[in-house]
Amino acid sequence: MTPHPIPHSLDAWLAHLERLHPKTIELGLDRVRAVQGKLDLFPACPIITVGGTNGKGSTCAMLEAILLAAGYRVGCYTSPHLIRYNERVRIDGRMAEDAALCEGFAAVEAARGEVALTYFEFGTLAAVWLFAQARLDVLILEVGLGGRLDAVNVFEPDVAVVTTVDIDHAEYLGATREQIGFEKAGIYRARKPAICADANPPETLLQHAAKIDAKLLRIERDFGVKREPESWTYWGPSGPRSALPYPAMRGAHQGANAAAAIAALDCLRERLPLAQAHFRAGLLSARLPGRFQVLPGKPAVILDVAHNPQAARILADNLRAQRGPGKTYAVFGMLRDKDIAEVIEALKAHIDVWCVGSLAGPRGASAESLAQALNRAGIAVAQISPSIALAYAFACRQAGEDDRICAFGSFYTVAEVLIARGAKA
Repeated sequence: MTPHPIPHSLDAWLAHLERLHPKTIELGLDRVRAVQGKLDLFPACPIITVGGTNGKGSTCAMLEAILLAAGYRVGCYTSPHLIRYNERVRIDGRMAEDAALCEGFAAVEAARGEVALTYFEFGTLAAVWLFAQARLDVLILEVGLGGRLDAVNVFEPDVAVVTTVDIDHAEYLGATREQIGFEKAGIYRARKPAICADANPPETLLQHAAKIDAKLLRIERDFGVKREPESWTYWGPSGPRSALPYPAMRGAHQGANAAAAIAALDCLRERLPLAQAHFRAGLLSARLPGRFQVLPGKPAVILDVAHNPQAARILADNLRAQRGPGKTYAVFGMLRDKDIAEVIEALKAHIDVWCVGSLAGPRGASAESLAQALNRAGIAVAQISPSIALAYAFACRQAGEDDRICAFGSFYTVAEVLIARGAKA
């Protein structure tokens, strides 16, 4: 067997990971399980796995913040990142350093032999290897795509959360909510707590949970949110938690994510006891860039990674709820394999001026194709730019102090705006 060359920097490792497998995405667990066994990677601490079409990242952020507020040592693995790969792997609330990530990658490289792992599979194993070395109290693992065949699913969760189910990644997961619901439900485990924060879950999800005898907890049936003017009450099987602050992350939909996080933690209360103060502190401190993130200054700049129809509808609701006296400028960029027409349909009533930019890479939609889609929807485009940065610069020149600029459509769109503004992560 020819030894694999060992890269000497994080950038070199990431380039190596991209070359390892002929496909960016290849669903299946056999490859990951084979390397997991060689690494003896079977964490003993509680694991919370979070899947769903939208809301995964926000739910993970709240889980992490609440547990950190209680003093637990927490590992949190999420994807994708905005600016730096390090964002994906956090230990005790801090991003993993380059040297630590390189060490994790080297451990996976030494164990994999001739197994060709995808970028995400390799990164997932390296993250959990780092968590194992740190001897943490609890792990939070966000599903990358789907659930049943996602690399994260080789690790046995003590609680599994499905936030929402909607159409996305149809080429991998199916073109209907029923097909996608079955894939999402694959993270549930027999006789283990299974949280569902979708108020109208597909029958396939319910049937799979029943078939494996998962302990299914459904929002609005087994747990939920009671809203009050200045606070809210969580109710669930362990009883109510009242006078909770609304999450620091903006948007009415964050109530469901917060309730799902609390329901999951209530299921682990014997292993991870928490006090009311921990829930309050965590809800107030949880942050996640790019989720209706409002940047300081005038005109207001809103960043939202909304890249599928459901997320676009949520963004539309948030824009409507916080409408000001001025115009709303869109800085719009998407991947061409997403449902561009439906995203436009969801938001067209809430945008006054459209500025489109091309996203780089083979999956990026060109600004011209976005402009054509907008024209088909009866919308005139104010600016067609070869990059998001140039579209954003145009919007900044045109917008007045009472206006707002909303950059959305992809993680890449938000990242490019952050980079244009000089943000690091």
